[in-house]
This record gives sequence, C-alpha cells and structure tokens, in this order.
Amino acid sequence: MSVHVLRGPAVRSITGYQIQAAGHGWDAVRVHAPVARPVLLALGDRSGAVIEDPREPALYWFVVPGATAGWDVPGTRPLGLHQHLVVPDRCRRQGPGPWWRIHPERGALLTDAGALLQALRMAAGTCVSDEAFR
Repeated sequence: MSVHVLRGPAVRSITGYQIQAAGHGWDAVRVHAPVARPVLLALGDRSGAVIEDPREPALYWFVVPGATAGWDVPGTRPLGLHQHLVVPDRCRRQGPGPWWRIHPERGALLTDAGALLQALRMAAGTCVSDEAFR
C-alpha cells in the first residue's frame, strides 16, 4: 500500500506532527524498544514504514486495518479503530520526538501482520499463537 494512506490530522497537533486515527487505512502495533530492535533485524526488507518514539521508548509498525483485533502479544500494544497515533511529518528522520525509523518512501507503508508476528516470536524466543493477529 502506498504512502497516500497517511491522512490529514484527526486532531491538531504541534508543528511537525499529526495525530491520526488508526483503523482507517491502517492499524498500528506498538513494540517496546528492547523487543523492537531484534524485530527490525528479523523483518529486514519485509518491514514497512516504522515510527520510533524515543520518549516511550517504542517503535510502531503499520498493518492492515483489523489485523490488530484480538491481538494479544506480550511486549506489544495494538492500535486499532478509535485509537490514535502521533505521526511525524514526512521529513522528520530523527528526534527529538517521534521520527521515521523506516521512512514510508522507502517502500510500502504496511507490514504483513503474519511476518511481524513471526519476527516477534523470533525476538522473544517464545511461541505466540497465530490467533494473536486474527
């Protein structure tokens, strides 16, 4: 899916950021930074765009809408319908604040939820049920 999935702000925000609603064009998965770094490596070129928020610290992957329904994966938090994400402007490639760890112009915005789950399994070294992303 193209970068055009990013929409205008749902709520006005400070310069350089938009607060966008999940569940319309994408859901997001928040992954705690210590877990997220090995996930980045495991996904490699299969990763879509990724936002890093050093304040939390966490990384966010975008997945198809509905993919986070019922998501119950340790070390992660799904963002779906009725939830919002602070999205940096396209030019923000470093902090402070949220920035594009993997820029959407590099390729697809969305990461396959199954590939993300597999990378999370590898990073955690544990088995997570396939039902977690359905």
